[in-house]
Amino acid sequence: MSDNYIQRLENAYKSLMGKVNFSPDILLVLGSGLGDIADEMQVETVVEYRDIDGMPISTVDGHKGRFVFGYIRGAKVVVMQGRLHYYEGYTPQECIMPIRLAALMGAKVMFLTNASGGITYPEIGDLMRITDHISLVPSPLRGENYPKLGKRFPDMSKPYDEELGNIVDGVAKELNIDLKKGVYIQFQGPNFETASEIRMAKTLGADAVGMSSAIEVIGARHAGMRVVGLACIVNPACGITDITLDNVNESEGVAKSADKIRNILFNSLERIKEVL
Repeated sequence: MSDNYIQRLENAYKSLMGKVNFSPDILLVLGSGLGDIADEMQVETVVEYRDIDGMPISTVDGHKGRFVFGYIRGAKVVVMQGRLHYYEGYTPQECIMPIRLAALMGAKVMFLTNASGGITYPEIGDLMRITDHISLVPSPLRGENYPKLGKRFPDMSKPYDEELGNIVDGVAKELNIDLKKGVYIQFQGPNFETASEIRMAKTLGADAVGMSSAIEVIGARHAGMRVVGLACIVNPACGITDITLDNVNESEGVAKSADKIRNILFNSLERIKEVL
């Protein structure tokens, strides 16, 4: 990380703080096809990424590229309605700028969602709570450390918070939702993985695969944030079935479990706010 990046991050924070008077407790990251969840919150302020000095913008269809500040079930949240991906040409450091800005604003928890390919759980519409991850993307903490957020060598033995995970598990059980648990692996993208790469991922212990999330968790943990993550299976990973991935429709896959995701998110946030 260069001095230029640190200055860019601080300029972005100053720019953002000039546009919003809100201190969130929870950062909610909405994956592909899940952006509409933000439409159901009590909105206080919306800030477009493009209006923040030095902030990268989302270029992927379905990612609006903005922060939404407000309340969900009484919890003070900032929603990332659109994330930044390594495959868009951004550096890992740029990809975690939204997470770092939320941390600088006071967010203590990151609740992360994504659309994934299923390895162990190939059924479209399955939901998996992420218990650990494997990253095949360079660390977003490379370069000079940013001590305002965290120390040089952050521990990653338990990147996903057990207490928050138990809350989500309990909510899913009460709602009679079959919530899987497993390890997520992040590839670089944007191409889908080969069947051999998926066999490798399975050998490494991965249960779901995608092109985001893991480096965001690294950024959040570096900043001391507690993390809980949900993966929505939108297609079977390459080679798991005979289906080719030319026409994967993430929104269609998410739609099959949209109500389940919404109910888990909203009920979990209501309880998570009580343990902060």
